[in-house]
Amino acid sequence: MSTSVIEGAALSAADRCDRCGAQAYVRVTLSSGFDLLFCAHHSKEHADKLKQVALEIHDESERIS
Repeated sequence: MSTSVIEGAALSAADRCDRCGAQAYVRVTLSSGFDLLFCAHHSKEHADKLKQVALEIHDESERIS
């Protein structure tokens, strides 16, 4: 299965990382239909595993200045 990076609904400051609570910049949609939210740090830390299980990855980490 391949993982695609897609355009989806924009993440806002209210969206928080499921791992640490920081602002989320990455939304990962799983085959179950559930979404996981990650800050840029944790999305990079878990990128290899996330690519294996994700249906879609919405990445807005380029917004970080």
